[in-house]
Amino acid sequence: MPITPARSGLPASVLRVARPSTVDLIAIELRNAIFSGALAVGSQLGEVDIATQLGVSRGPLREATQRLVQEGVLTSLPGRGLRVSVVPPEDIPDLYLARRAVEGEALRCLVAAGAASTLPALETALDQLLTASEGDDARAIGDADLAFHQVLVDAAGSRRLSQAMATLAIQTRIASFSAKDGYAVPATVSPTFRALLDALVAGDVDAAVAALGRQFDDAVARLTGVRDVETVETDTAALTAPLMPLDQLAAEPE
Repeated sequence: MPITPARSGLPASVLRVARPSTVDLIAIELRNAIFSGALAVGSQLGEVDIATQLGVSRGPLREATQRLVQEGVLTSLPGRGLRVSVVPPEDIPDLYLARRAVEGEALRCLVAAGAASTLPALETALDQLLTASEGDDARAIGDADLAFHQVLVDAAGSRRLSQAMATLAIQTRIASFSAKDGYAVPATVSPTFRALLDALVAGDVDAAVAALGRQFDDAVARLTGVRDVETVETDTAALTAPLMPLDQLAAEPE
């Protein structure tokens, strides 16, 4: 594949496209750039400039950007072109409401099917989050957090749930980038992650959904400024970077 998870931190399930077209590759690269912070939230996209950076014509670029508008990743401004979407504080509760619906249903599916086979992958994802949280790279911690949730949803075995989670993951990242004080993540891993896995082991779907709900309540309170917690921060301005031409991406090893 021309785009790799290691390059952007975007969950792997977002990146797998069978026989990707030029439009697919443009959409993937733009998603990756937004997820990584290379394209800053609120920034306007100049069609000519982006096409030049990617080394593509404006036709497939327009088609790709319309996909991202439909996903809520880009916003179309009448008469002013496109900009990277912003998720303001008042939209955060709704974002996490959607995540509750998707991830809560995934938990119900896992318990109904017997979660034992999925637990090793989730334990690995939690270990990776704990390891990342020992450092001071806010984006790495955030990547590991979202990766845990993507693994959780992917384990349910529903393509549509996985696709919905992938879109919600990038919208969650945009919400974090949109915070007025910059991108920040909790400095310690919430005990709700362990509580959720313990509930899955016990086959207690109500306890698992409750742990997820407590985690999301904490996230909403932090992102809306209702609650202060110790955080690790990243200067989002330092993350911005030019896009890589698609022909160079195609030459990268998988």
